[in-house]
Amino acid sequence: MNVKPVFYVIGILLCILAGSMVFPMLTDLYAYHSDWKVFLGCLIATFFFGGLLILTNKTEKLTIRIREGFLLTSLSWVSLGLFGALPFWFSELQLDFTDAVFESVSGITTTGATIIAGLDESPPGLLLWRAILQWLGGIGIIVMALSLLPFLGIGGMQLFRTESSESEKALPRTTELAKNISLIYIGLTIACMVFYMFTGLGLFEAVCHALTTISTGGFSTHDTSFMDMGRIDREIVCTLFMLSGSIPFVLYLKFLRGDRNAILQDEQVRWYLIFLAASILVLSVWLVIFNAYTPLQALRYTSFNIISLVTTTGFASIDYSLWGLFPIMFVFFLMFVGGCNGSTSGGIKFFRFQIAYTVTIAQLKKLITPHAYITPLYNNKPIPTDVPISVMSFFFIYAMTMAVLGCILAMTGLDFITAMSAAVTSISNVGPGLGPIIGPSGNYASLNDTAKWILSFGMISGRLELFTIMVMFLPRYWKP
Repeated sequence: MNVKPVFYVIGILLCILAGSMVFPMLTDLYAYHSDWKVFLGCLIATFFFGGLLILTNKTEKLTIRIREGFLLTSLSWVSLGLFGALPFWFSELQLDFTDAVFESVSGITTTGATIIAGLDESPPGLLLWRAILQWLGGIGIIVMALSLLPFLGIGGMQLFRTESSESEKALPRTTELAKNISLIYIGLTIACMVFYMFTGLGLFEAVCHALTTISTGGFSTHDTSFMDMGRIDREIVCTLFMLSGSIPFVLYLKFLRGDRNAILQDEQVRWYLIFLAASILVLSVWLVIFNAYTPLQALRYTSFNIISLVTTTGFASIDYSLWGLFPIMFVFFLMFVGGCNGSTSGGIKFFRFQIAYTVTIAQLKKLITPHAYITPLYNNKPIPTDVPISVMSFFFIYAMTMAVLGCILAMTGLDFITAMSAAVTSISNVGPGLGPIIGPSGNYASLNDTAKWILSFGMISGRLELFTIMVMFLPRYWKP
């Protein structure tokens, strides 16, 4: 295995991370907060290690094969999580190493689970750093989903490699694609910030929330998230841009290139929006009938919180764990569902449910007419034979990972609801779980260190589509 290209790319990523520390450093300097020195020191240390990796691993030709691809993907997120933890570790909050890594990993994986209490009084530079980590993680997962994961064939992602090769004339090369997607990502972030400011948010809060909304990350500058900001206009802005972040970004590029129907004609997007509408309708009817909400109240709260959950953002405008047993169960299952492929969302990407459904229907038809030749279709195209196997394998490894993490968390002393929802929310990168400890109005501070390390592993594994991490535990992976 040639690791030089792997460490070279990681060096570049660390230098980008170091450069991003300039903004919270300047923020603290402007606010006369002493933590600017912490960011300066962390910037220098991160840039030093990144530059060292670049200089010692520079190659004439950057070639990354499948094995190096798995290693690069995994080490990138681990390295960024560790170096991103430095400002938390040395800041005035005096977080221990475990808490610092947990907060950083939660940020870079856009999970949104936090151990920091008293966010309203926290240093401004640190609040901005949390938002920047999520923003970087959001653009990172988009580029990875469009370029690296289809190449590695992770959980049915090869389906999108096929589509990309078929439309090669319409789309630019991978580097050009990444550049254009990044520009769209920046444009949506700026638009979100401007709309937040129109709702009365100050510049700092608008920037922080824009960074975490478009990245579907969910970090807020308030302990109680949007419960403290209870204005319907802000919730509408947040809802629209959470949805924007959960749509495949390559479709925005096609739309800007002249294909005005690219977004709504995509089968994944259509069924994703239908699923969201149906979920909102079901829970709204329940709240009107059993919780004495008015129809407008029910629609407001269910729309915001369901879209926040399914897009794996994790913002909350109300403590939905108090709605009753059925809403709790409904919300628990929504945690499994993620946004579209090629978006910033985590969870089980929606196309996988479509593939599983299509293959199941084809199998039922096959039982009725055993000799018929039935070809499952996706976006009106035949599904490659290896894709259903990859998707079913992903569902299996997801279920097994959730079960194992849940059991281990229960061994650390957590109750059933807390342990299982924490397992799901970590590998789905949702953020808040269920119950009084890690629910919408709680945080993860009271969990012991063992649970935090387990959840950190779950967040990285979920963000990298599970297989990317799991494959490296096979002895065969390391054999020549």
